Amino acid sequence: MTPTEILKHEHEIVLLVLKGADREGTAARKNGACDAAAVARMADFFKTFVDRCHHAKEERYLFPALELHGVPKEGGPIGVMLFEHEEGRGHVRAIAGALPGLNAGRAVAASVVADRLLAYAALLRAHIEKEEGVLFAMADRLLTQKERRDMVKAFDRVEAEEIGEGVHEKYHQLAHKLGGD
Repeated sequence: MTPTEILKHEHEIVLLVLKGADREGTAARKNGACDAAAVARMADFFKTFVDRCHHAKEERYLFPALELHGVPKEGGPIGVMLFEHEEGRGHVRAIAGALPGLNAGRAVAASVVADRLLAYAALLRAHIEKEEGVLFAMADRLLTQKERRDMVKAFDRVEAEEIGEGVHEKYHQLAHKLGGD
């Protein structure tokens, strides 16, 4: 698999969880309550799988490699992706911060969770479209075979060293549960 194929596969897993985020966000907005345990698992998935694994691969390896090939960081697609990663982190922090109130049945916490889950899901869907439609096409065109091989090895190290052996697979299984598959 190429680096972009790996990242696209991870996007598919993320999109499954976003289905669950939409479901829980809509329930929280409509009913003032949702499945707090599912939201907690989603927050963990977003922090660990999306940020510490997926975004780490992009930020540490893909984006710098593209910069070396002349793709600008400032004022270009990489800068937009980095900005959106930070925006997403803000949504996830807010979701995690609202969990104690959600568990206590506070309507204001359910409102925060609803707004942030739905906003995060919309952000990530648009983000994924941009990455796959623009950035990954650039990577496929610009990266050499050696760079691709080295990047795949680096991605494997991220999975092993950052989140631990077998954890990536655990999050794949969790995604199917949270997405309703």
